[in-house]
Order: sequence, then C-alpha cells, then structure tokens
Amino acid sequence: MKYRDFNNPDKLSTLGFGCMRFPKKGNGFDTDEIEREIRYAIENGVNYFDTAYLYPGNEEVFGKVLEKTGLRDKINIATKMPNYFMKTVEEADRRFKEQLERLRTDHVDYYLMHMLPDLTTWEELRDRGIDKWLEEKKREGHIRRIGFSFHGSSELFISILHAYDWEFAQIQYNYLDENSQAGVKGLREAASMGIPVIIMEPLRGGRLVNAIPEKAKETIKELTPGWSSAEFGLRWLWNQKEVTCVLSGMNSMDMVMENIRIASETEEGALTEDDMRTYEKVVAEIRKKTRVGCTGCRYCMPCPAGVDIPGCFSTYNTSFSEGYINGLREYFMCTAMKNEKALASQCKKCGKCESHCPQGIHIREELDRVKRRFETPVFKLGTRIAPKIRKKDKR
Repeated sequence: MKYRDFNNPDKLSTLGFGCMRFPKKGNGFDTDEIEREIRYAIENGVNYFDTAYLYPGNEEVFGKVLEKTGLRDKINIATKMPNYFMKTVEEADRRFKEQLERLRTDHVDYYLMHMLPDLTTWEELRDRGIDKWLEEKKREGHIRRIGFSFHGSSELFISILHAYDWEFAQIQYNYLDENSQAGVKGLREAASMGIPVIIMEPLRGGRLVNAIPEKAKETIKELTPGWSSAEFGLRWLWNQKEVTCVLSGMNSMDMVMENIRIASETEEGALTEDDMRTYEKVVAEIRKKTRVGCTGCRYCMPCPAGVDIPGCFSTYNTSFSEGYINGLREYFMCTAMKNEKALASQCKKCGKCESHCPQGIHIREELDRVKRRFETPVFKLGTRIAPKIRKKDKR
C-alpha cells in the first residue's frame, strides 16, 4: 500500500474503503463477507474507512465488525453529519452520540459536514453554533479532524474552503469530471492551502466501468493493455500528487484485492504523455454520446439569474449516458439542494452566456431541454420539501 506525505499528516492510505456499498445477503448485510473484506483490507494497509449517518444500517454493522475483530485502533473512521436535518446544536449533539454508539467507539477520526451545498448553508450552520460545537468535540477528543463533502461547482467549493479552517475535504473527481464539479481547479486550490483531499466517485459509482461506450472500452484495451476500465480510472487519480486518498465502494473480495493491487503499484506522476493522450481519446469517445457539447470551461458564468449552466448540462448528459435516475440525482444535488437554487428554469433568456461560450452552444435552448427533462411535478415537489427539511425550526 502507498501512503503520501503531501498535505497528509496522518499518512492515510492512497486507497480508502467506501462502506456505502457493503455486500448484502437477503434483506440485510452479509456480515461474514464484510468482516472478511475489512480484515483483508486492513491487513494490506488500508487505513481509511468512510461511512455516513444516512447510509442505512451502515455505521452499525461497521461498528460491530470493528468491535468483534479488535481492529478499531488500526484505522481512521470517517463519518458524516446530516447537517441538512440539523435544527439546533443540541440536535447535532444527539445525532453525534448516536453515531458513536453505532460505531462502538469514543471518537471519530475524520468528521464531515455531509454534502455542504454552498457558502450560505455553512454560514447558517455557523450562526447556529456548529463551528463552536465541532471545536468543542475536537478539544474533548471525540473528533480528530473536521472537514466537509461537496457536490457542486469549483467556485462554490473554493468559497467554502476559505470560509473555515478545514482539515480535509471530500469531492467527486475522476477523468470525466476533471472540469466539472469541484474539478481540478478546486483540487489544486485545496492543495495550495495544505488541505488533504479525499476523492469520492472515482469511477462514478462504477459507471466509468460498466456504462462507457464500447469504443472507449476498446481504446483502453488497445492502448493500455492489461488495464481494466477500473484500473484506467484509478491510475489517472493516483497520478496526481494533490490526491490524498481515493475511496472505492468495494463490495466483493475480488474488487478489494484488485484495488489494493492497483494502489500498491501506482506511483504519482507515472503516466506518460502517450497515456494522457489515451485518456483524451477515451473522454472524447464518451463525449460523443453526450447531448450538449459543454466542456465545463465556465466562460458562461456567472449567470445573472443564478443558473449553474455547466452543472445543468453535465447532469443532463449523465442522464443519457449513464441513466436517467443517475442524471436526475446529480441534477437535484447540484441545483435544488443549494441554499440559492441554480435550476435551469431560472433562465431569463438574457443571452449573456451565449456571447461568451467558446463552443457556440445555444445555451437558452439547451436549458429549456434540461428543464423539460428534469423539472417534473414530482421534482418540483421535492425542491419545495428539501429546503423545509433543512431549515425547519431554524431558531
């Protein structure tokens, strides 16, 4: 297993175990298989395990396995506060105690604000005293490091980075999202501030393995012989020194073994110019299946009406290339879950964006298509309910 010194005081393993997709058996978890995989991962150097309050039953089964095996002190546990449900600091405290009980531990090594959507939400949480509560828990030894996870644009990510003395951050990042989500711009900004970055969705939930076009798979096989599509994606991440740890939602022993092998063999800066051209070719093949030719350059931003134009197009394309539900979920997180919404339907048809688009995209027309595809009556109901859940009893 590899460990990196760059912005990584705890020497986290470059491969982290994403616990969300623990293997199931019948109507519950396959605890024997989970224990087997966790033991193997730890024995082979994995020391970062990621779970969350909202992963059903996940913290509890993970805690039971750690208690049974006595392996708690050999790893770093990362889990997340569902801040969108938090009404008061007292509520946060109650949920945190519940998490410690589930995990059967007296402390969490890496504690995240789960899916912070924008700076305004963080400022509201601070107004309620969450920053002081976090710092108190850290002084007491119940939390070792404080961070946040994020889905959204690089500009929003960077604004949150500078709003608090964060000790780590977690972002969606992969070779297809290099210039969307927080992207390489956000990754490098965090690195310049000395903030370790944990990578989630390195393979887009497996879709960069199972859902890429056949031509892209053939290109990988021909130009990087011996690499699977998964290895192709993971090596791109570990090539970058700014990447601290890559989470993989491993749910089989074969997957655990393969990913540990790749992590143990991969070096920072190892990809050649020919390799990088291969990534460009694969991305180009994937982009051929996209409906809007947006590159995520963000020259169209900011939108006077608040629309996240690249985010809308990225999720719209995802809904065709990787399935409607995947695209809809990403659209909801990146536009509706923000404190200040960024929906396609907010477009005022001013046309300012089109005058700056180097791709010549008819942005207003395409945003209408995004709106028609995603903003159904059920979606609109969800956009009304979500802020009420987050802000209910805000006092």
